[in-house]
Amino acid sequence: MKKAPLHLKILVALVLAFSIGLTANLVTEGDTGEKPDWFVFILEASRFVGTLFLNGLKMVVIPLIMTSIICGVAKIGGERDFGRLGLKTMLFYGLTGMLAVCIGLACVNLIEPGQVTEELRDQMLENKSAGHSAKIEGAIAQADKGWRSIVEIFHRMVPVNLFKAAVDGQLLGLIFFSLLFGFFITKLPEKARAIQFGFWESLNSLILSITNFIISFAPYGVFGLVTPTLMKVGIETLSVMGTFAMTVALGLLIHSLVVLPLLLRFFAKINFIDHYRAMTPALLTAFSTASSSATLPLTMECVTKRVGVSKKIGSFTLPLGATMNMDGTALFECIVVVFLAQLFGVEMGWMTQMTVVLMALVTSIGVAGIPSASLVAIIVILQAVGFDEESIAIGVGIVYVVDRILDMTRTAVNVLGDSCAAAIIGKSEGESGYYSSLRS
Repeated sequence: MKKAPLHLKILVALVLAFSIGLTANLVTEGDTGEKPDWFVFILEASRFVGTLFLNGLKMVVIPLIMTSIICGVAKIGGERDFGRLGLKTMLFYGLTGMLAVCIGLACVNLIEPGQVTEELRDQMLENKSAGHSAKIEGAIAQADKGWRSIVEIFHRMVPVNLFKAAVDGQLLGLIFFSLLFGFFITKLPEKARAIQFGFWESLNSLILSITNFIISFAPYGVFGLVTPTLMKVGIETLSVMGTFAMTVALGLLIHSLVVLPLLLRFFAKINFIDHYRAMTPALLTAFSTASSSATLPLTMECVTKRVGVSKKIGSFTLPLGATMNMDGTALFECIVVVFLAQLFGVEMGWMTQMTVVLMALVTSIGVAGIPSASLVAIIVILQAVGFDEESIAIGVGIVYVVDRILDMTRTAVNVLGDSCAAAIIGKSEGESGYYSSLRS
C-alpha cells in the first residue's frame, strides 16, 4: 500500500489541531470558568511533542548551515574553468536574494500583519514569565546598539572562540568561517582537496538525511506546536494568520511577476511568458513537493530542453541554485521575524531590521531544499535578534498554521529564480535559440 505523502499527513495534523484546539478553547468546567483536567493534559502533552520537534530542528542548525556553505563554496572554487561563470552566478543570486528580502521587509512594514489588540496579545502570552517582552526588547535594543558600529560587525564576523559562538547561536561568525573554510579547500593540493571535499560532501548528505528524518515527524510536531496555540488563543488567531499569509503571498507575487520578469527583460531580452510556460512542469512539481532538491532533475530538464540553455550552464547554475539561491525562502524568513516582533509588541529598530535582512539572505543559503527546512533558519534569526526559547516556540507554532501552503509557494519561487539565473547567464555567455522547442 502506498504511503501517504508528507504534505497530506501535515494537512491531517493541522485539521486535528484546529478541531481539538478550537473546541477545547471554548470548553469550560462549571460556573468557575476553569478548564477541565483533560484540557490541561492535552495542552501539556501537545507541548511536549511540539518542544521535542522544535529541539530536533535546533539540533541540526549548526551542522546543516556549516556543511551546506562549505560544500557550496568549495564546489564553486573547484570549478577552475568556470571562474567567470561562478562570479556571474553568485552576483545574480546575491542580487535576486537581496531584492526578495527587501520586498518582504517593505510588505511586512506596510501591511503590519502582526499588529493585534492588547487583549489578543495578552492571551497569546498569558502563561509566559512576566516581563518576557521587555527581555526581548532589551536584547533587540542591544542588537541595534551593537550593529551601529562597523567595528562591532567585524567583531561578530570573527569570533574569538568558534565553539562558544556555536553554543551562543552567533551564526554570523560561523557562516564567515564556513565561507573561508570552503574557499581555502580549493587551494589545497589535488589529493587533499579531493579528501576534504569528499568528507564535507558526505557529511552534508548525512546531515540532510538527519534533517529529513526529523522533518518526517513534522505532522506530530505541527500538532504539538499548533494545538497549544489554538487552545490558548482561539478563533482570533485565524484572522491574524490570514493577514500574515496574504503578506507573504503578496511579496512572492511581486518578486515572481514583477522583479524576475524585469530582470529577464533587462539582462537577456527574454519574454517572461515564454520562460514561465517553458518552466511550468518544474514549477508545478516544486509547488506539489515543496522541495527544490526533489524538483532539481525536472528543473534541469526543463531548462535544457524547453528553455534551450546548454547543459554546461544548466549543470553549473541549477545545482548551485538549489542549495544557495532561495529567494522565496529569504523573503519568507524576513517577513516571519518582523511579523513575530509586531505580534509580541516588540519595537524593532531599522538597524535590527537590517540585521534581519542580512541574516535572512545568508541563512537562506544554508537551508536544505526539503519541505519546511526554512524553519531551521527562522529559529536561527529569531535567536540572533534576541527572542527567548518560549517566544520561539509560540512563534513557530503560529507560523506553522499556514506554513505548508506558503512552503509550496515559496519553493516554486525558488525554482523559478534558479531557472531565470540559468537563462540570463546563458544569454550573457552568447547562447541563443531559446524556447524554439515551444514554438515548433
